Amino acid sequence: MEWIRWFLLFALTALAEIVGCYWVWRVVKQGASAWYLLPAAVSLALFAYWLTLHPNAAGRTYAAYGGMYIAVALVWLRVVDGVALTRWDVLGAALALLGMALIAFQPGLD
Repeated sequence: MEWIRWFLLFALTALAEIVGCYWVWRVVKQGASAWYLLPAAVSLALFAYWLTLHPNAAGRTYAAYGGMYIAVALVWLRVVDGVALTRWDVLGAALALLGMALIAFQPGLD
């Protein structure tokens, strides 16, 4: 059941990165108040910190995290941006999550 905890931590980490970048995007692209950069900074700091909580070596964590980022970004696309996902989006996310699981949860890692 430990893998569920790490899977959720990967998802939370990805969400923090996406939220932080989204606030910056709003300021730069949509002219939102510069005050949005404060929650962006907090969110991006949480993202960086949460990456350190993963048990694997940094490079392996970053590689595995990429798969989760793809899946969470597509959920964001659907929920926040209101864009319908295609079957190719879903298949790509499934493959990315499989890759993430292969990297992060391989046997014999400390």
